[in-house]
Amino acid sequence: MKRITLAIAAVTAVVIALLTAQAANAAGVTASFTKVSDWGSGFEGKVTVTNGTTSSLSTWSVALDFPSGYSVSSTWDAIHTSSGQTHTFTPPSWAGPLAPGATVSFGFNGSPGNFPGLAACRLNGGSCSGGGGGTVPGAPTGLSGTASGTSVNLSWSAASGATSYNVYRNGTKVGSPTGTSYTDSGLSANTSYSYQVSASNSAGEGAKSSSISVTTGTGGGNTGTKRAAPYLYMGWGDPPNPATVMNATGIKWFTMAFILSSGGCNPAWDGSRPLQGSADATAISQIRAAGGDIVPSIGGWSGNKLGPNCSTPEALAGAYQQVINAYGLKAIDVDIENSDEFENEAVQDRILNALKIVKQNNPGIQTILTFGTSTTGPTYYGNRLIDRSKELGANIDIFTLMPFDFGSSNIYNDTVGASTGLNNKLKSTFGWSTAEAYAHQGISGMNGLSDQQEMTTTATWQNITNWAKSNGLGRLAFWSVNRDRGCAGGGVVSNCSGIAQGDWDFTRITAGF
Repeated sequence: MKRITLAIAAVTAVVIALLTAQAANAAGVTASFTKVSDWGSGFEGKVTVTNGTTSSLSTWSVALDFPSGYSVSSTWDAIHTSSGQTHTFTPPSWAGPLAPGATVSFGFNGSPGNFPGLAACRLNGGSCSGGGGGTVPGAPTGLSGTASGTSVNLSWSAASGATSYNVYRNGTKVGSPTGTSYTDSGLSANTSYSYQVSASNSAGEGAKSSSISVTTGTGGGNTGTKRAAPYLYMGWGDPPNPATVMNATGIKWFTMAFILSSGGCNPAWDGSRPLQGSADATAISQIRAAGGDIVPSIGGWSGNKLGPNCSTPEALAGAYQQVINAYGLKAIDVDIENSDEFENEAVQDRILNALKIVKQNNPGIQTILTFGTSTTGPTYYGNRLIDRSKELGANIDIFTLMPFDFGSSNIYNDTVGASTGLNNKLKSTFGWSTAEAYAHQGISGMNGLSDQQEMTTTATWQNITNWAKSNGLGRLAFWSVNRDRGCAGGGVVSNCSGIAQGDWDFTRITAGF
């Protein structure tokens, strides 16, 4: 009888142990969201990930769907990326595996305020209320690449357990194919790029593959090549006939200013002239008939801009797409300035996410950001713009500085100083070489007298052009062709430079870039 009792007790203990283990595993991995505070114009959120299993969790990924119009402005203790209204958070580089029973938290600030709560929450591809365990796939092997003038074709061997892959160019994620190949387009010709690939499944993202270097060919394509494109403004400053300027100087491209909001999220030249049937559309036809092309400048210092008026990245991308479709564009420039866009973190992120969508929907298009600078490189908001472009995977092609209006007594030295500072920032952020970083840079100067009476003579502009050319910068512009006419002692006006010069001298120099 005693033996039977002991046997029953032993069986019971085993059953209890099995049930306890099953209960622990059933708890799975969970993620919970808390709105910590809300101050009307913004809010703070916190997410806690709990490993309720009996095994260590190598990594995790929390995807939060926000209601329309809400965005993340800053994050701590996690890496943040976004696509539309979905914000994805993964562990920081210094985080190790999450032990059984352990928790980890991260936080973020969002805007605007009065946040109503999440639309959805997913943990490692599953429900935030449970599940999410498993093992991430290993690093893919056999990565190889072939290149053309402006694209790279990659392929690799399948990783066991993978459901998708992540392609990294120079350390920045540029694609997430489900198969074992990917074409990276819109690149600079004759340029070396470094690639890695990782594999993902419902448990998260695995380790990256070994890196390979692929060099694009020379020439070909419409994007990624260096471009001289001074500003032409049809709504101001006695605009010249662009074909006349082209014939006199050899310039082929113009940056056309400015696309603004005509009310809400609707693009128009200066916010009033329609995309078609306007003086701007006529000028574009004249430029193309003469063998040239244009880049629209979207934004600028003043006016009612699209960035603050389009409430979501998707809406803003739609406005950009209207401009692209109107003219069949090969490139677009967002001139991000002033407190309504450049110094507004939510709008910065909205613009970057919109340009990311544009890049996805228009393979091969070149995206450009133009912004102000200090004499030693990007300011706080410029550095933030660059950092966020990497974090969000915006895949910006050219970062263009406007090195003027800082009271310079030597524009050449300060232009080189600002550009060198930008080069260092791009190298540290993206892991590019000096040459790779310069290929992603641009200069947009101001010919003659600037708003602060800074002097850029034709000789100075020639030196700046020579420096930009010798260092392989991707873009050169100036404000503006309308002002590229002599008027010594004329001051800062709309239709001449304020200095002694010949008509179109700055444009002629720029064409040699």
